[in-house]
Amino acid sequence: MISRDHIVDVLENIALLLELKGENPFKTRAYRAGAEIVQSFPGDIVGKAAENDLEGIKGLGAALTQKLHELAATGQLAFYENLRGEFPETIFELFEVQGLGAKKIKILHDTLGVGSLSDLQRVCESGEAAALPGFGQKSVAKILEALAYREQHAGYFRLCDVTAQAEEILAVLREHSAASQVSAAGSFRRGKEVVHDLDFLVATKDPQAIMDFFVSRPWVESVIAHGATKSSVRVANGLQCDLRAVSNDAYPFAQNYFTGSKEHNVALRSRALKRGYTLNEYRLAPVGDAAAPPPIPDERALYRALGLDYIEPALRENSGEIEAAEEGRLPELIRLENLRGTFHNHTVASDGSNTLAEMAAAAREHGLQYLGIADHSKSSFQANGLDAERLLAQVAEIRALNDTFAAEDSDFRLLAGTECDILKDGSLDFPDDVLAQLDYVVASVHNVFNLPEDEMTARIIRAIENPHVTMLGHLTGRLLLKREPYALDIPKIIDAAAATKTLIELNANPWRLDMDWRWWKLAKEKGVRCAINPDAHSTDDLQFLHYGILIARKGWLTRKDVINTLSLDALRKALPSIKA
Repeated sequence: MISRDHIVDVLENIALLLELKGENPFKTRAYRAGAEIVQSFPGDIVGKAAENDLEGIKGLGAALTQKLHELAATGQLAFYENLRGEFPETIFELFEVQGLGAKKIKILHDTLGVGSLSDLQRVCESGEAAALPGFGQKSVAKILEALAYREQHAGYFRLCDVTAQAEEILAVLREHSAASQVSAAGSFRRGKEVVHDLDFLVATKDPQAIMDFFVSRPWVESVIAHGATKSSVRVANGLQCDLRAVSNDAYPFAQNYFTGSKEHNVALRSRALKRGYTLNEYRLAPVGDAAAPPPIPDERALYRALGLDYIEPALRENSGEIEAAEEGRLPELIRLENLRGTFHNHTVASDGSNTLAEMAAAAREHGLQYLGIADHSKSSFQANGLDAERLLAQVAEIRALNDTFAAEDSDFRLLAGTECDILKDGSLDFPDDVLAQLDYVVASVHNVFNLPEDEMTARIIRAIENPHVTMLGHLTGRLLLKREPYALDIPKIIDAAAATKTLIELNANPWRLDMDWRWWKLAKEKGVRCAINPDAHSTDDLQFLHYGILIARKGWLTRKDVINTLSLDALRKALPSIKA
């Protein structure tokens, strides 16, 4: 049976192709709405579609219902295949370029026959694109910058793009009878936000059997190498996956070595030498007349043999973790189960896919005690941002829902907030008398990204000096592998956040993961607290909290450093006093 995600992708692709054909916008919108319904439906909608049992689901008309049945039952949709046949196979690449939307792609395709990234590069460099309506020299220059950025990061993948594949490979390897221990390694195990490939390690007495098994899996698109103890394959999205097989005795050393980072490994080997050992991916052995090391059954024993507390993979970046492990100063890193709620989430009131009630129900299913609603403010017109009247009406709706929860004797509550635009001059999109009626305020930059560093820094500092601003949202505006962060003096922002007692968000959307983990240690030292937020635009997006935790751990954060580890009662007391 095909997956829910595949059906969503097909419906969204149909909407894009219909836009390129210039079809009725209502028809296009119906497919996008269908994708949202399929994505957020709480039950087994794939099974229901396969059984042609979709009647009564609001928003699914007869034509779309029939197409969903055909797709779920057969794995194919003739309408989609015929539609795709009208365009080059590479047309979808164009939608991944920053600054290009369906309208511009339609002009490029209809006028100049652009159907691929190479076509786009050619017409931009030749000057043909600049002559088209709605383009111009500046627009084309930005497209060329986006293409150069994409080329620079070719072969890299966001963490979210490889997680499902990594988990599937791990699960399959663990089922093999010849595998006694299995682990991911490399940057994936360390929780890096972007990875180049996936590394796996298996302890076995029959490495050839494991290698033969690995290269013959159905998800393998091509085999790069097939050896007795190491094999490499490429999967459908171009991701390279490497597997190494070692003995059980060598496993702790191989696991440590292939997890990295390179800098951490160098520091460990240097420490081992000072203690009379040589350390590599196979063993810890004495040098000369030095005494033999103790038995090393696992990684913890390896660190212990080197006089160190165990260092979590997330921290292995040679950023002070070895010194802290020697001195017993390693933090007890935050875990997903420590979170009690979260703040930055959207509903259908702006650009979200679900209602207040649906978001609340999903949060309760996740075991959260509170969920903050922070729909966009009016200047984010592209996201259907709320004006003051709509915002205060939403606040009233939140209060009414909370009365319902109280009547049910539920401990769960919604919090009323806003994601308020920081305007170009650093002022806010709502006046103080409106912001004063909210439980909290997330302040974010959503436009004018090209200010000089000093102006952008001053803009954000002016915003957080407002006493109603609780936290900064997605600090640098980056979109991983798609858009660079805007110019910003981050240490200066951190100092200002400390002075104004403003929280900084760790935006857990895996396309953002912003503020970057490399800055959280400094923020923590300055006394700036974190709010881990999924920036959820649907009920499913609440799962982004998982990625936020991974990045928080890389940033050395503990539960005490993160405000949404507080219980609901403790949070109620803390919110009014955060900037008092």
